[in-house]
Formats: sequence, structure tokens, C-alpha cells
Amino acid sequence: MRRRLNRRPAAKPDDAPPPITRSGVATFARLLRYIRPYWRWMVVAVFALVVSSVLGLVLPLVVRNLVDFVFVNEDFGDLNRVTVALLIVFVFQSLFTFIQQMALAFVGEHAVADIRIDVYTHMQELPLSFYAERRTGELVSRLTNDVALLQQSITWNLVILLRQVITIIGAAVLLFWLDWRLTLLILLVVPIITLVMVYLGGRIRAASVGVQDALAEVSSVAEETTRGVRIVKSFARETHEVERFSGVVMRLYHAAMHRARTNAMLAPIIGLIASVTITGILYYGGSQVILGRLTPGDLIAYLIYTVLIASPVAIMADLYGQFQAAIGASQRMLDLLDTPPELSDAPGATPLPPVAGDVVFRNVSFHYTTAIDVINNVSFAARAGQLIALVGPSGAGKSTLVNLIPRFYDVVAGCITIDGRDLRDVTLRSLREQIGIVPQETLLFSGNVYDNIRYGRLEATREEIEAAARAANAHHFIVNDLAEGYQTTVGEHGVKLSGGQRQRVAIARAILKDPRILILDEATSSLDSASESLVQEALERLMVGRTSFVIAHRLSTVLNADWILVLDRGEIAEQGTHAALLQNPDGLYAQLYRIQFAGTALGAVG
Repeated sequence: MRRRLNRRPAAKPDDAPPPITRSGVATFARLLRYIRPYWRWMVVAVFALVVSSVLGLVLPLVVRNLVDFVFVNEDFGDLNRVTVALLIVFVFQSLFTFIQQMALAFVGEHAVADIRIDVYTHMQELPLSFYAERRTGELVSRLTNDVALLQQSITWNLVILLRQVITIIGAAVLLFWLDWRLTLLILLVVPIITLVMVYLGGRIRAASVGVQDALAEVSSVAEETTRGVRIVKSFARETHEVERFSGVVMRLYHAAMHRARTNAMLAPIIGLIASVTITGILYYGGSQVILGRLTPGDLIAYLIYTVLIASPVAIMADLYGQFQAAIGASQRMLDLLDTPPELSDAPGATPLPPVAGDVVFRNVSFHYTTAIDVINNVSFAARAGQLIALVGPSGAGKSTLVNLIPRFYDVVAGCITIDGRDLRDVTLRSLREQIGIVPQETLLFSGNVYDNIRYGRLEATREEIEAAARAANAHHFIVNDLAEGYQTTVGEHGVKLSGGQRQRVAIARAILKDPRILILDEATSSLDSASESLVQEALERLMVGRTSFVIAHRLSTVLNADWILVLDRGEIAEQGTHAALLQNPDGLYAQLYRIQFAGTALGAVG
């Protein structure tokens, strides 16, 4: 499979996404774009389908000839010729059916792979605020369950529908040829069938959206409880979680049953209308045979062609329900694709060259979705190589402030510059490539230790990776304590490693990246003394020669800081060195120091 497949940009000015409220036709037309790169294979599938469908229309004519000629004339030679011809037709029909199915498999699997890659690519471009408002299970459900529901509809069901259309048209032509009066009788029921399909189809689509929403809820609860299994067990809440999961599963069950009831009505109603029509044809046609206006062979062929029409109509009714279900799922998926992506590069943005690390905030203000500022008129300067400590009470805006540096969010007023260049004038990629982040809650991926460190710089050699691990005080435990050394699988989120080990692997990852600017949220308070010492030593080694912003949790960090920012309610209440700030006994920093620092070298500020 080609690596890129059918990846397209998430949004272009000349290809604006349709509105969130879409018609089924517009939605389906948009999905068909994923088949376009494989149109040659689709042509092969359609050609094979046409041939096999036309060959399938030969059978009633053969039966007609058997009844009216072979049986009447009692000619074994004619019987042999008809039988051989029929076998040849069946062989070729099977061959073209095989070609059709293989071509469809190729198109369908590629199209679904393209859709999944598009959705996942777009998810990587969405802002942090998007993920803050949604649960992981819901997003995973859209990427897996919703896309899987589309696979049949945009390839297999589409071609099956085409087969039924060809069969209906071919059979209808032959029906007119056999007896136009009987054919007109069939056409009288077409409007009735159409109205039934449209009415029930709308209800099926609405019910299918409910099922997909309920399925996403099941995925979310399962993901939450599996990820938080330690908390569940520590509070002995297994029974509660089983009841909660059972509740959402039963909501899914009821939604699915509602859809099943609606869907189950469609095919039987259409089938009943078709059966009544066939009964009427049998009566009318039989009377025509008695009157000598039709031969028995004509009536038998006519009945077979009528069944050939009735069967596709029933299948099309079922397909219509499936299409409506797929459209409901695709609208959820397209809503995700139409979500505006992350902050984009400004027109004319240029790559940020290697920086010294001078970071300046000038009258910076920021808020999320309300007019209440989280950061209000903040100004300060961090010179290259300085250690800037951020302290303040919980909710003061420390994490938000440092998140503005890599442009996880854009300022709403003021500006931030690095080496004199406004962050909004440089490309996001070049900016973030020069920033390293070690978060408070370390996240490792579920691969091995080697790959988790290499994530800092994918092209790094093994020697460079091991050197980074040594600098992070991680090499010793990797080679001595882990069964497979660097190839040891760390488990989901690094669960197989201790807290201190995870921290040191994360620090090694940051060291390997070799950024000029560091953002650190120290998380050593929950570690044992030995791990704490190793992590702290690794952090201090990491900060050497880099501009570092540290949300301070340790007295040593504050004492060693070149500059301290004291935040309160989104504003800088005080800033200065440790000694200078302590000279104001009524200041917030002095109060925090007396409450949380005095008497311990291991206290916490924020």
C-alpha cells in the first residue's frame, strides 16, 4: 500500500467544507472523493459487474426456450446445446464476479485507509482546546467504528446497488418486450415503494446517529475505566464501574434495537408490495395464457424477470437503510474533519533559525472562550541561558503562561518574541523544534525504552540515544534493571516503569532533542528520595546553557533561579530575584515563602 495513499489537506480555501448540516447526497458525494484516486480499478469493477449482471439476465430466456421449443419439439440436440451454452454463461459470470470482488476489495481497503489517515492527520492538527472538550473514547470511536461503517457503503454497497439497477433496467426492458401491459402493472407500484423508502430511510438515519453516539459513549467509559483501573481498585469501585458500563451498554442496546425495528420494517414492507404485485401478474398472465395471448414459456420467463426485479427492489430497500446509517456515521466523521485546525502559519511565515533563547513577553493577555482573562497584561524578559521560576497559588495561570511560548494557544493581546522575532511570524514547526517540554505527568508511548527516547530526535544514532540516557541518569537502570535493556516494552503510558524511571526517560528524550528553550513542570514531590535526587540532578544538567521556564515545586529551583515571576490571578504580582523579593515582607512571594518554604528545603510552591 502506498504510504501517502489519498491524503489531502484538511481544509483549503478553494475546497471549503460543506456546512455541518448536510444532505445525504452531499455527504455521500464528499465520501466518493476518496474513491477518485482508484477510478481505474473502479472502472474494472463496474465493467465486470455489468458483464456478470447481463449474463444473469440470460437465464429466463433459456428457460423460455426450454419450455416453448426444446420440450415441445422433444429435441435432445437442442437440449444439449442449450445446456452447454448455459454452463458457459455460468462460468463467465463466476469469472467476472471474481474480478469485480477483487477490484472492489482493492478500492475499498485503500479508500478506508485514506479516510482513517485523513481523520487521524486532522486530529493531530486540532488545538489543545478541542481535546479538552472531548473524551478520548469518543474520538477513537469516530476513527474506528464510524469509519468501519463507511467501508461497505462507499464500495461494496455502491456496486451492489449498481448491480440491482442494471438488473432492474435489463429485466424491465425484457419485460416490455415480452408484454408491455403486464409491465405497466409493475410500474404502478414504483411510487408507493419510493415513498416508503424515503420515509423509513430518514428514520433509519436518525436512529443510526443515536447508535453511533451511544457506541462512542461505551468506548469512552471503557477507555476511562481501563486507564484509571488503579483508582477504581483503590476505591473498591469495581461494582460501581460495572454498573456504569452496563448502563451505557444498555443505552447502546436500546438505540440499536430502535434502529433495528425501523430497519426491519423496510424490507418486509417492500417485499409485501412486490409479492402482491407478483400475485397480480400471475393471475393476469395466467388469464392471458388461457386466452392464447401468451405462451407458457413467455409467462414463466416473465415471472422470473418479475422476481429478478422484485428481489433487487427488496435488496435496494435494505441497502437504502444501510446507506442512511452510513451517512449518519459519516456526518459525525465529517464534523470532525471540518473542525478548524490548530493555529496555522501566517501568510509569509518563515522558519525560525537557531536561536540564542531571548524570550520577551510584551503586554500579553490571553483568555480561552470567555472575556475573562486568564493572563492579563504580562510583561517580562528572559535572557538567553537564564532560569526563570514561576511561582504562585494554584490557578494563578502558570501553566497557561508557559503554554503560550510554543504557541499551543495564541495571545489575544500583546506579543511574545524569541530573539526579537514575533512567534506569529515564524512557522510552528520551526518554533516547536527548538522548545523542549518535560511535563509534570510524564507520558511515555507504549513501545520500548529506546523508541521513547528516540522520539526526541528520530534520526539520532544509538550512541546519541545512550549518551542522552546517561545524561538523564537513566542508562544505569535501563541496562541493569530492565530485562531487555533498551528494548524493554514500557507498557501503556509507561506503566511498567516507576515514576522516577519514567521521569528520567522523559528527560533523556528532551536532552536528545537538544532544545534552546526548556519548559519544565517539576514532578519530584511524589518520588522516593533516591529517585528524587537522580531526577533533580538530571533536570539541573538538562537546564545548563538553556533558557528554562520552570513551574517551581522545589526550594532549590527558586534559590537557583535567575529571575522569579510571582503570578496571581493571571497577573505578575511580583518579579525579581529570591533575595530581592524577600525584602518585601508583605509581598505575595514572601508570604508563600513563609508558609511553604520556611523550615524545609523540599517544600512546594505551586
